Amino acid sequence: MRLTVIGCSGSFPSSISPASCYMIAATDEFGRTWRVLVDMGNGALGVLQRHVDLSEIDAILISHLHPDHCIDLSGVHVAVKWDPRGWPKGPIPLYGPTDIHQYLLNTHGLTMETGMHTEFDFHSWTPQQAIKIGPFTVTPYEVQHPVKEPYALRIECDSEEGHTVLTYSGDTDSCQGLVDAARNADLFLCEAAYQEGRDDHLRGIHLSGKRAGLAAQEANVRNLLLTHLPIWNDPAEILAEAQEMFDGGIGVAETSATYQVHPRPDDSPTQTTTLQVINKTLP
Repeated sequence: MRLTVIGCSGSFPSSISPASCYMIAATDEFGRTWRVLVDMGNGALGVLQRHVDLSEIDAILISHLHPDHCIDLSGVHVAVKWDPRGWPKGPIPLYGPTDIHQYLLNTHGLTMETGMHTEFDFHSWTPQQAIKIGPFTVTPYEVQHPVKEPYALRIECDSEEGHTVLTYSGDTDSCQGLVDAARNADLFLCEAAYQEGRDDHLRGIHLSGKRAGLAAQEANVRNLLLTHLPIWNDPAEILAEAQEMFDGGIGVAETSATYQVHPRPDDSPTQTTTLQVINKTLP
């Protein structure tokens, strides 16, 4: 399984990165490569097209309905509906919270009668009910964030390389759902929007680097990749917070980096202590 970071800026785009958007890819046993997007925040659509043709996207997964995680779906709607060359395939499968269709209609002033069914094939998450997309099995877990239906996503992949697990936190504070979603993951892509000592009075919204590290340690993950850092966070400080709590491989997500997630070797220790990049690669 490969993870490409399309955008990783927290809460709104920075001067060098869109807001949250990630592409996972894997090749199945028949040699077909599948590409799935996880979140589609502000600014993501432009950078995404540097990496893939939009028609190659097999599905889009949305963790929750905040603009920095989903608003560029509005642009995807335009790209599919109005391409004068014609859209070369059917509606894009779109998985998200229950109200996602109405949310997108509101961005264009459309009604449910008009709908966006020609652009998206809508599916609603059911907590802890897995869905299958090619070599990927995706299970949503409810987490703690001030919006209706926030989810962390556990993404398991059975590809030609073997079985791997990537967990994406979405936006959340510390909670059991997050730990359950990340249990024994090869890669934990986890938000760290807050900083210890500065944001301690803000609870039920985001994680700090320290709380992300604690969740990773409790879940026994192999590698932790911190993401969703807003422009006022110093990545080195957030990384240091997490390193105090977590003794596996660790790093900070970088826009346009691609990370290779390898299966755990049979003789490997429970956790590993290196984080590389293929242009960023993981053990």
